[in-house]
Amino acid sequence: MHLEQLQQKLGYVFKNSSLLKQALTHKSFGRDNYERLEFVGDGILDYVIALNLFHQYQHLPEGELSKMRSALVNQDILKELAIGLGIGKYLFLGDGEEKSEGRTRASILADSIEAIIAAISLDSSFNEAKLFIERLYIDKFGQALALVLKDSKSLLQELLQSRQIEVPKYAVLSATGPEHNSVFSVECAIDALGLKVLGIGKTKKEASQNAASDMLKLLKDTKK
Repeated sequence: MHLEQLQQKLGYVFKNSSLLKQALTHKSFGRDNYERLEFVGDGILDYVIALNLFHQYQHLPEGELSKMRSALVNQDILKELAIGLGIGKYLFLGDGEEKSEGRTRASILADSIEAIIAAISLDSSFNEAKLFIERLYIDKFGQALALVLKDSKSLLQELLQSRQIEVPKYAVLSATGPEHNSVFSVECAIDALGLKVLGIGKTKKEASQNAASDMLKLLKDTKK
């Protein structure tokens, strides 16, 4: 099987093409398969995603960053990325996996992506693997943020309701900058507890969700 087309899609040309072949080889095909590479690639992926989130979202606490990382490295996302690269058709599978639609199985596609990450690192350097991951995820970081932001207000409301405390109040305190690049400040207040926090964002929604996230952290820290 020729892997030149896949390497073009990856944006990386292997010096040792056997590493790429191993990253695409399922255990059903032979002993020289991707399992050990997948183990390394999983660690590299976790680190690179965590590092990017740490630098891109400096206002978010550890809990939200952990949620975002989990959302970005789960099997469904990795399968989606693998399908986008067309990895399925390049896999080396045993007869049983071939007959049972292994080329479209989420676990195999996800493992192959992680194995490719390790293969790139071993073929050249960690930095090359890091660049590959960042290209692969360029459109995904914002989606993970939206997922976390969507959760924060509902989580806060559920927490307060479980404690029979009145739901929080949100108020826009300011909007600065030009219309196309505004920065909003939104206050989240829980009158019954005498707590207020300020959230900043590029939209009112983002600012209010950031405020809710910070309030959740405050409640956790103060054990109110």
